[in-house]
Amino acid sequence: MPTEPETDYDPELGRKFIFVTGGVMSGLGKGITAASTGRLLKNAGFDVTAVKIDPYLNVDAGTMNPFQHGEVYVLKDGGEVDLDLGNYERFLDIDMTFDHNVTTGKTYQHVIEKERSGDYLGRTVQIIPHITDDIKRRIREAAEGNDVCIIEVGGTVGDIEGMPYLEALRQFAHEEDEDDILFTHVTLVPYSKNGEQKTKPTQHSVKELRSIGLQPDILVGRCSDKLDIDTKEKIALFCDVPTEAVFSNPDVDDIYHVPLMVEEEGLDQYVMEELDIASEALPEGERENRWRDLVTQNTEGEVEIALVGKYDLEDAYMSVHEALKHAGLEKNVDVNVRWVNSEKMSDHHADRMREADAIVVPGGFGARGTEGKIEAIRYARENDVPFLGLCLGFQMAVVEYARNVLDLEGAHSAELDEDTPHPVIDILPEQYEIEDMGGTMRLGAHETDIDANTLAATLYGGESCTERHRHRYEVNPEYIDDLEAAGLKFSGYAENRMEILELAPEDHPYFIGTQFHPEFRSRPTRASPPFVGLLEAVLGDDPHSVTTEEVSH
Repeated sequence: MPTEPETDYDPELGRKFIFVTGGVMSGLGKGITAASTGRLLKNAGFDVTAVKIDPYLNVDAGTMNPFQHGEVYVLKDGGEVDLDLGNYERFLDIDMTFDHNVTTGKTYQHVIEKERSGDYLGRTVQIIPHITDDIKRRIREAAEGNDVCIIEVGGTVGDIEGMPYLEALRQFAHEEDEDDILFTHVTLVPYSKNGEQKTKPTQHSVKELRSIGLQPDILVGRCSDKLDIDTKEKIALFCDVPTEAVFSNPDVDDIYHVPLMVEEEGLDQYVMEELDIASEALPEGERENRWRDLVTQNTEGEVEIALVGKYDLEDAYMSVHEALKHAGLEKNVDVNVRWVNSEKMSDHHADRMREADAIVVPGGFGARGTEGKIEAIRYARENDVPFLGLCLGFQMAVVEYARNVLDLEGAHSAELDEDTPHPVIDILPEQYEIEDMGGTMRLGAHETDIDANTLAATLYGGESCTERHRHRYEVNPEYIDDLEAAGLKFSGYAENRMEILELAPEDHPYFIGTQFHPEFRSRPTRASPPFVGLLEAVLGDDPHSVTTEEVSH
């Protein structure tokens, strides 16, 4: 099929494609199922990437409320995306770009801009072919250069906003050889009151999918337990797939065990056979097994970490939770995260914080809950409790130090208090003229220079690091000299922009804050240095002298 000049669509890009859809209800875990499949294919020696389709009209996730949507995950190129892309990066150990996230807003914006500029030469611009071709183009370009691309379609089959994407997938199937494309459908298999696994929701979901012109090749049943053989046979009969194409994905205690579970079910082998790549896979004895070794190791003890934030939703701090878990994998301990509501420190939450072994103050936006965060930072500083501040946590550590060590009454961030007499945190100079909110912060990967003989240099194993950012405010240069003279060391910086703060080892066992978000680059097989250092301090190791493996740039 030749390239169509009116859409710049080239169907020759890419190789093998796995499309993952969901039915019955949202939040089933189709992203984890897809990421686990990709992990196993990567273990078998294949280059794997992923695309997440989000059918909402937002161009990106940057302006979404964490209460409703969970955290905004930041990619290396500054793309603000759905948290599911964080799971793909962690499971596949890859760095993705904004091109790996397809949204309705992004697609329609591009097509409308082309129409306004006259690119369509008087043609009527329609959902088919212009929107569907743009969707297919984005998928193929993101897949280029990889053996397998896994595409997760957000939402649930039957949602009206997802229809153009499913139509694009239907067209995709016509353009590909049969063994180059695979449709996986994840559905809910609930229990009845008498303990029977019910298949009717799956049947109706597949019926809805087939009415659009899509026949699933693989069905994955999400259930609290493994699917009974009778359940698999019934699903196969009514959904027109072989029984061996019906797989269980039962509940597990830890999402990092899901690849082991679906491997036990044989999902990866079936996928490779259906895509005709089984002969190219590494022999089982030569496949990567570090993941299995890490997530099944016997831990030696546990630590309690207080996470002091204001979003009463675990998904709002997903990457922080996962980074703590990764550090626990490296230090071979279980990490229990205690939620501490920074708005309710006067209640029992202050006690929850004091009972923890360490304190983490994560990022966030808005004034609500910030006084509680400042209170938590002061408690950690004055009581030698290991502390890690991230983005807003870094900024509030500066505010706390200015107030309680420099005695600058009313010191604050200009973002949170426009009338503060001491704006120790102020807006970035390049932000003064910006009016739009979406995609305008300091975003993505930036390099930080690190002073030698500091805690930061020890943690990162060198005098530079590259981490991801998402902020509009920074340390006010007018206060830096006074803060450092009082003992707050800025050990990392990008030109005149402060990136890392710390206290000297004689002043505190572990007190560090980062303007960037190190949690976004943490992986199960490559834990983030500041998080590892936090656990070292809790476990009695000296993070000032224990060198963590240098982060790759």
